[in-house]
Amino acid sequence: MRGGLSRTVAVLGAAGLLAVSACGNSDDGGGGGGDAAATKDVTVFTWWADGGEKAGLDGMVSVFKTECGDFNFVNSAVAGGAGSNAKQVLANDLQAGKPPSTFQAHAGAELSDYINAGQVDDVSNLYQEFGLDKAFPQSLIDNLTIDGKIYSIPANVHRANVTWTNPAVLKKAGLDAATAPASVDAWMADMDKLKAAGVKAPLAISKGFAQEMLVEVVLLAELGPDKFGSLWKGEGWEGADVTAALEKYKKLLTYTNADREAIDWPDALQYLNKGQAGYFVMGDWVAAQQLADKVPDTAYTYWPSPGTAGNFQYLSDSFTLPTNGQNPDGAKCWLKVTGSAEGQKAFNTKKGSIPARSDAQPGDYPKYQQAAMADWKKDKIVPSCAHGAACTLGQNNDILSAISQFSGSPDVAKLQQALGTAMKKS
Repeated sequence: MRGGLSRTVAVLGAAGLLAVSACGNSDDGGGGGGDAAATKDVTVFTWWADGGEKAGLDGMVSVFKTECGDFNFVNSAVAGGAGSNAKQVLANDLQAGKPPSTFQAHAGAELSDYINAGQVDDVSNLYQEFGLDKAFPQSLIDNLTIDGKIYSIPANVHRANVTWTNPAVLKKAGLDAATAPASVDAWMADMDKLKAAGVKAPLAISKGFAQEMLVEVVLLAELGPDKFGSLWKGEGWEGADVTAALEKYKKLLTYTNADREAIDWPDALQYLNKGQAGYFVMGDWVAAQQLADKVPDTAYTYWPSPGTAGNFQYLSDSFTLPTNGQNPDGAKCWLKVTGSAEGQKAFNTKKGSIPARSDAQPGDYPKYQQAAMADWKKDKIVPSCAHGAACTLGQNNDILSAISQFSGSPDVAKLQQALGTAMKKS
């Protein structure tokens, strides 16, 4: 899927898998190449290809078909955790001057790359037109605003700093799964108990962004939200407090599964599900994508990662209006659905995230999401670098590389320097 939007793409719909031409030629400005049917196509580029993500997308598509009947939804999804594959495909298409109608991006600093490259349009006027300036909480709008402008419309809010547990595994070591350890040190003491009880990998983990998320929750727990926030502005990386936190991250890796560099996060979660691990740090998409058939409080429990209670580390999936994109009128109709109460309900009830809108009804959502909605209103909001809220794509790529190297050769001084250097990169 690297040939631009004139390529043939897989359209995943309720009817199954079929191949269609994504947009035809783009020289007519409408994405139709003179084909009346093609001018109605709205090509939506995401990395939502499987599980709860796909189910959530399907929910939003159903609203789009009702509200935007003049247009055809065309799914241009590329599979890969957190968009690892999709972002490269998208970069190739944008560089080739063949943008889709709209594309998914993490709200926040990640958008800076597209903004600086002149690849996305300002959508601030749509906030007024769609009433989003009143529907979204001001704190979120502030986080989305860059130099007085907004460049995307969020579909949801996810929480990154969540630890999931297997109560049966913890019980073997005399641990109460309902109560979170108060600190990283207390958490590691509990992992020692799990090891003594014969649990091979007390803390499950996988490659890539899952390791970055663990680094983040350790830094947040050890430094607090204000110093943690300063790190993503390029400040404070040389501090002794950062060194001490990374030393604790190094120790945490000794409690993890040996194949961490060979598996992705759904496989790491299976260590938890199969009783081979006690803990797993992952965003709250886990509840809908992998634990939907399991009973909360019995099969699993969850809490803010140790030491991070009172902080809501957020990320948000959002959609853009690409500069010179295919079918801008259709794209705007998709953006309207993305921000609407109906679209957000249809999407978030299936994906496991919470709506960005402040007028959503908690009773429409399962237990975990109700708890997350309550925390979103009262907790300190901090960003996630791993999921684009705090870092640009370039910065995050450098951080991922440094963390991967550390996994194989744990040198705290080298990791600390690499993280600081990455965040000084514009």
